[in-house]
Amino acid sequence: MLDLDQDSTARTTYATMFTKKEGSPTDAMKRTGDWIFSQEIPSDVTVRAGGTSFALHKFPLVSKCGFIRKLFSESSDPDLSDIEIPDVPGGAEAFELAAKFCYGINFELGTENIAALRCVSEYLEMTEDYAVGNLVGRTEAYLNEVALKSLGGAISILQSTEEFLSMAEKVKLVNQCVDAIALMASKESQLNVSGGSENSCDGVYSSSPHSKPIDDWWAEDLTVLRIDIFQRVLIAMIARGFKQYALGPILMLYAQKSLRGLEMFGKGRKNMEPKQEHEKRVVLETIVSLLPREKNAISVSFLSMLLRASIYLETTVACRLDLEKRMGLQLGQAVLDDLLIPSFSFTGGTLFDIDTVQRILSNYLEGKDEGNSMGDYNADDQGYILPPQNDMEQVGKLMESYLAEIASDRSLTVLRFISIAECIPEQSRSTEDGMYRAIDIYLKAHPALSDMERKKVCSVMDCQKLSREACAHAAQNDRLPVQTVVQVLYYEQQRLREVMDSTTSHSTAESTAPAPAPKANANSAIVRSKSADEYASLRRENQDLKLELAKLKMQLKELKKPTSERSSPSTPSADKPPLPRKSLISSVSKKLGRLGALVRPDTLASSSRGRSKAPKDRRHSVS
Repeated sequence: MLDLDQDSTARTTYATMFTKKEGSPTDAMKRTGDWIFSQEIPSDVTVRAGGTSFALHKFPLVSKCGFIRKLFSESSDPDLSDIEIPDVPGGAEAFELAAKFCYGINFELGTENIAALRCVSEYLEMTEDYAVGNLVGRTEAYLNEVALKSLGGAISILQSTEEFLSMAEKVKLVNQCVDAIALMASKESQLNVSGGSENSCDGVYSSSPHSKPIDDWWAEDLTVLRIDIFQRVLIAMIARGFKQYALGPILMLYAQKSLRGLEMFGKGRKNMEPKQEHEKRVVLETIVSLLPREKNAISVSFLSMLLRASIYLETTVACRLDLEKRMGLQLGQAVLDDLLIPSFSFTGGTLFDIDTVQRILSNYLEGKDEGNSMGDYNADDQGYILPPQNDMEQVGKLMESYLAEIASDRSLTVLRFISIAECIPEQSRSTEDGMYRAIDIYLKAHPALSDMERKKVCSVMDCQKLSREACAHAAQNDRLPVQTVVQVLYYEQQRLREVMDSTTSHSTAESTAPAPAPKANANSAIVRSKSADEYASLRRENQDLKLELAKLKMQLKELKKPTSERSSPSTPSADKPPLPRKSLISSVSKKLGRLGALVRPDTLASSSRGRSKAPKDRRHSVS
């Protein structure tokens, strides 16, 4: 309770006070009936403040309010009885409490009304110049000794100043609250860090310099603040020693609460008012400007959420580019869902925003190049933490999965598909199985592609780096162009020949080696038996590949024949021989003929004649 040492005689002398609120005089009278002491002296001045009329007395007001005293002294009307105060801070409720103070009536101070009382007392000039222990001094004492001693109280007071922010700024109440919050939050952070370093099992902080607070109970309270005040609080916290990487969880909480309700999936028109959209845009741009640059301070999934909201709300280009660069430098930690950013172009186009992902990948590759050139220093000129040097293969697999995911989009053109595939660095792909999968999905979703377009799509794949399983699938894939299938079979047979040659040389070395000790005979027999089984299996696979090549050769010959010859079994007439056709198919056929000569089994038979006898029947050979 605010203790006002006024004698009861003074109360009886001054106090005949009626309150008349426009539209509801009976309720207003009932509301103020507790602090009306006497109706013997009629009121001599009416004050209209905040839309409410107060029937008061001149003497108690001018004794403590310098503002009202000046109105009477400067007025040309000696019988002034009507005063208008339209812009009183805190409205009618705050003026009513100030009037109670003038009449010496006790009332309770708290965090919910102290901000309004501090501002209205300054507005009414209730300073020590007019009365000892006036309202300005009383409210200042309460703020410094009680209200601003707790973090929750300071946050509550700061939130209540939003209605009369200009006056709160004038009396420096906002700065008081911001400094108090920053000081207490920094102390809490230091206590958490010291507690976590002494006992890591407490779960507050780990000893790592980039650990995050998980027990900041006050962070949730900050989310009630307006974005500009929230920004000032965080900046003051950093100035007081609060670690910038620890801002991540606080910003995540604020973003989740402030950006709630955005429909950022699918296409359609925005269902929000322009004013609301502008407010959310300002919130998002401010959050992005506060993001820490330390490594692992912000998760990639949170950055992806901010980037989607940024595209949806049409923020500044600088804001979007900042988020794209942050995601690019942490691309090794991303998952597929983080890259599936919907396209918010309401005029059609692809389902996902491909251009944004290409820029993210470019930022990653630029960061890798800068990291290679800068050695151990892991930050660029703008303070961004560069990506690690050992996650290239992981990023390659991620981009192959992304390419396979968007390949089923029928709006994705051949040029766009090839441009994305070419952005994936070759050194990040140990095998081409992921690329082959994406190509197969794209060809399946786009059956109307011409032969030339299918060849262009398949040109981004290196057939030499396909696994044996992928080669077996590609050899029987009707969606692939014939030339690609021929390449796959050729490289697979070449690989088998190398394996068989190495097996043969190993067997020859074993036959010329000196006889082992008697105790090793059993082991040598087991090794020779396994080598013979592997050799037989490889020979069977080689024969199967030769049969596949023979079938492809027959298909090419059929394609090479003129249309009239394929439609009729009769040979063409002597006077009208068919014109020779020099096409890509004929050249592939010639190459297949040379390929058959290269893979004749005679060379293999001659090299292994001392150990195994070559088969007599060779009529099934491709040669």
